[in-house]
Amino acid sequence: MREKLLPLVIGLLPILMVLGNSMLIPILPNIEADLHLGDRWSGFILSSFTIPAAVVIPFAGVLSDRYGRKRLISISLWIMILGSILCIFNGGVISLFMIGRGLQGVGAAGTMPLAMALIGDLYQGEERSRMLGSLEVFNGIGKVAAPLIGATLAQLVLWDQSFWVFPVISLVILVGLRHTVDSEKSVRKLDVKAFSAVFLSKGRLLIPLYVIGGIGLFLLFGILFYLSYHIENTFHIDGFFKGFSFIFPLGAMTISSYWCGKRLKTDEGLGWTYLKCGLITMSIPLGLLIFFSSLGSLMFFLTISFGGLGLMLPVINTFITGSVSEQERGMIVSLYGAVRFSGVALGPVAFGVWRQDPTQMYIIAFGFTLLNILLFAFLSIRTKGEVRTESLIEH
Repeated sequence: MREKLLPLVIGLLPILMVLGNSMLIPILPNIEADLHLGDRWSGFILSSFTIPAAVVIPFAGVLSDRYGRKRLISISLWIMILGSILCIFNGGVISLFMIGRGLQGVGAAGTMPLAMALIGDLYQGEERSRMLGSLEVFNGIGKVAAPLIGATLAQLVLWDQSFWVFPVISLVILVGLRHTVDSEKSVRKLDVKAFSAVFLSKGRLLIPLYVIGGIGLFLLFGILFYLSYHIENTFHIDGFFKGFSFIFPLGAMTISSYWCGKRLKTDEGLGWTYLKCGLITMSIPLGLLIFFSSLGSLMFFLTISFGGLGLMLPVINTFITGSVSEQERGMIVSLYGAVRFSGVALGPVAFGVWRQDPTQMYIIAFGFTLLNILLFAFLSIRTKGEVRTESLIEH
């Protein structure tokens, strides 16, 4: 029973992080109207969550290396609950609501990145690859479900009551962690020299993988932002049906992540193959959008492109998580989480500027995918013979 419950408990962590912003998008107009905010406040409502999370993620990783993953995840969830309660009982006070959103962001810092580190600690070999793939599946499910949940709640309850979703999920995770993960009694000493040694020895592997993953999430959320804008303003489709249109590209990403994680196992060579195929599959459709940009072409090419991203992410997760020992894993994985989250935060901002000229926007997006391919070529040449399968599965 414990073995069956643990994947679900860990999988709820990335869903909680995704809900933090994506669920709010459909109810932003309600929040603005009730709190008497202008349109410019929409960005602040979202960034008040993303900025604290991006800043705190590396510190959460360091502290989890010292005090244990379970303890830091639990503290993060209680902070998430506190922030959510402030948002629920804001009393129309803007500053109280924004403080609550900031605390939610701080709490979110201990979700997805520490979930990856925890999987690296608890699982080995094939099970580790499968679980990291499943983590991206849960992440994808959260991306698909979040706008639908937000749009549905907007029709059923007042916007502030929708924030009860966060305490409920957080409490479910806390109870699950208590029954599935053993508490760590000892406190590890932080070793700064060890972190430096990791980057000296593994930097040629880790840094390009960080950037490839960050660019992938930057393009994902930036293009989804543009898709939302395009569907609503060009075709006047909003609410539930607009959220439904995201199912196709995000569904493709979720399915390919599950397929990749299930087959990756302990074969490092297969991982490099999947990473290469994912990069090419993501790049070509975005290049074709420069010439074919109707709504049908957009949906078709994005579905293929995000399917390629789904192949990439489980491989990157496995390589980063397995390349370091348990003592440094929290910091290394959390730095990757911070890069990913920065991509999530910056994507909508950049594509909000570029959307004025869609052709130029697609050229820029295609250029980022070519940069990722160049980074992969660098990895293939510079890390050949350095990264052994054993180093990915024995720790």
